[in-house]
Amino acid sequence: MQIFPRRLGTFDLDKFLYDMKIKSSLALFSIVGIVGIALLFHEYNPFDKGGPGSTPERDAALIRTISQVLTRGHFQPKDMDDNFSKSVYALYLKDVDGGKRFLSQADIDQLKPFELQLDDQTRAGTFQFFDLSVTLLEASLTKTQGWYREILASPIDFSKNEELQADGEKLKWAKDDAELRTRWERWMKYEVLSRVTEEQDKQEKPEFKGDKKDFATIEKEQRAKVLDVYDKWFKRLQKLDHNRRLEIYLNAMTNYFDPHTGYYSPREKENFDIQMSGKLEGIGARLQSDGEKTTVTEIVPGGPAWKQGVLQAKDVVLKVAQGDTDAESVDIMGWDIDDVVSKIRGKKDSKVTLTIQKASDGSEKVITIVRDVVIMEEGFAKSLILNEGSAEQDRIGYIYLPKFYADFESGRTSCAQDVAAEVEKLKKESVKGIILDLRNNGGGSLRDVVTMSGLFIEEGPIVQVKSRGRATEILRDNDSRVQWGGPLIVMVNGFSASASEILAAAMQDYSRAVIVGSSSTYGKGTVQRFFDLDNAASDESVKPLGEMKMTIQKFYRVTGKTTQLDGVVPDIVLPDFYNLLENGERDNDYPLASTTIEPVPFKQSTYRIADANQLKNNSQARVKADATFQKVTENAQRLRKRKDDSSYPLLAEKYRQWNRKQDQEAEQFDNIFKPIESFKINNLAADLPQIQSDTSRTARNDSWIKERQKDVQLYETLRIMLDMLRIDGVAAGKH
Repeated sequence: MQIFPRRLGTFDLDKFLYDMKIKSSLALFSIVGIVGIALLFHEYNPFDKGGPGSTPERDAALIRTISQVLTRGHFQPKDMDDNFSKSVYALYLKDVDGGKRFLSQADIDQLKPFELQLDDQTRAGTFQFFDLSVTLLEASLTKTQGWYREILASPIDFSKNEELQADGEKLKWAKDDAELRTRWERWMKYEVLSRVTEEQDKQEKPEFKGDKKDFATIEKEQRAKVLDVYDKWFKRLQKLDHNRRLEIYLNAMTNYFDPHTGYYSPREKENFDIQMSGKLEGIGARLQSDGEKTTVTEIVPGGPAWKQGVLQAKDVVLKVAQGDTDAESVDIMGWDIDDVVSKIRGKKDSKVTLTIQKASDGSEKVITIVRDVVIMEEGFAKSLILNEGSAEQDRIGYIYLPKFYADFESGRTSCAQDVAAEVEKLKKESVKGIILDLRNNGGGSLRDVVTMSGLFIEEGPIVQVKSRGRATEILRDNDSRVQWGGPLIVMVNGFSASASEILAAAMQDYSRAVIVGSSSTYGKGTVQRFFDLDNAASDESVKPLGEMKMTIQKFYRVTGKTTQLDGVVPDIVLPDFYNLLENGERDNDYPLASTTIEPVPFKQSTYRIADANQLKNNSQARVKADATFQKVTENAQRLRKRKDDSSYPLLAEKYRQWNRKQDQEAEQFDNIFKPIESFKINNLAADLPQIQSDTSRTARNDSWIKERQKDVQLYETLRIMLDMLRIDGVAAGKH
């Protein structure tokens, strides 16, 4: 996690979206092991700067405890020696200033003597390097804020033939403050110039209405906007407390062991639990912050705010009080969004009072909401009925699973149980085949993926799990029942990871399903477990320390091969925007190696694909002739080229020509996904009462179906399924 993002504003949208997709999809829901897990839930207990817990004693206990747990429990522990020290040093600097916009060579010269001392400081529980880095970064914030404000105070000269290098990996540290300031001058030029160019282009469009402005006027307006954006950004950076900064340092240490081992503060662990379980205790409102005000973006249907009926999307939350309206309110203007959320969330049946500004008329209202359990339905499995044209008799079931969710605390939420229920509903709809969509599914519960795989085979091994120094454990489906014995396709892409790869690999190895998707899945073949660090600390005064998610096992296919680094290669590969980009496990720092173990016997007689080669050949012929897929392939090539191009002209006319060329190239791929007329999609009859229970659910469902209607990969997968039916001659009901 970087303290300082590389860019703000309109910078290279395609690359930004690519980076963000990776970060959001592949901050992976780690597979959590079955055996011996006790997830000890903490209520949020913020470590405010200078508050309880932020003491040298606690910090020392925290880093020592983490190092002990890593040494004793990690699947592949490493010595805490000079190699450790050099690696943590590099990872930390990459995290805090990967763009090389804040630290100069002079700063690095002060930090360099510690490069081989971080192992010694870890054992001693001391933080000389970290403390110095914080001092330098805080000083840099003050210094660089002065620079950008000074630069933006006057009209910017765009007549020089300069370029901005935006990729920090291609830059050396600025040799001194003069060179560092030059980088800020170029960043400000870029930020303003990109906005000015955008406004100029708007004015030249035939549909533009209003008075056209000259370059100087536009430049002045956009300088003011850039100043506002950066001031808000710096305000958030300057509010980072000691513990938030320390988390970044600790995670540089844990990431040396592997990319999925990391420290979780109580707040982060709470958020992880919410993502995994799909539920929380609160009011049921989604919020966002622009650095100043907190705005409601959505009301969760069925939640407390929805039932209360006053709070609506676009309302602004001004103050928060615990309890009824006579409780003391806290002004939250300028608060970080995590801090706002921590005030509004709370135990079921407790009350929270909000002072809000209504978007409709600007009036202020004070409302009290009783908190309750909020279920985030969009994160759960759901189904549709697909068919092509008027072929109503060839009804195909579609199950979308966004993650392998589970509530480890109560056990009441299980994606395996939910998918089993969806299968039963689809069987009642007399579908002839099922498509299970695991695209963008970053993984989750190991327990559930084993159970879910068992829905499609009689019984047998699903995955092999290897712990450090122990015999391989074989996780099996022991249920001889087959919930679905008919044709099955599993959809994956480069963001399908971990548990998704286990299921896809098992179905592929058993020849139970056709795997369809992009060139390969993500390639994460490791298992993590949460450890409550308080259990390893004897001093009560330093608690709570938080938890650590640590890699304790690797998993292997029943064939003995691994998905680690290698991923799962689909039986039928479809064009995808990201096929040519590096976005897998192997592109992380310090991933565990790809290894193999002995295979285990496995077999199934539920269903076998009659002619996989014919399915592949038919699909390739359709894809080759399909104009949309051709565009997808061309855009993948464009994205690859843009990712490599990280230098941008700052001469006004040169930039405008360059930008126009980029826009023209991108415009070829605007709106390439259109509704497919022959693609018929319907809700299940059993789902309609819930969908139609309120307008919000109905709107979300309509939007989801409209997006699926344009999903060319899903449509091709449907056609592959219809080929399976024709080739195999499988009659309805034979499952």
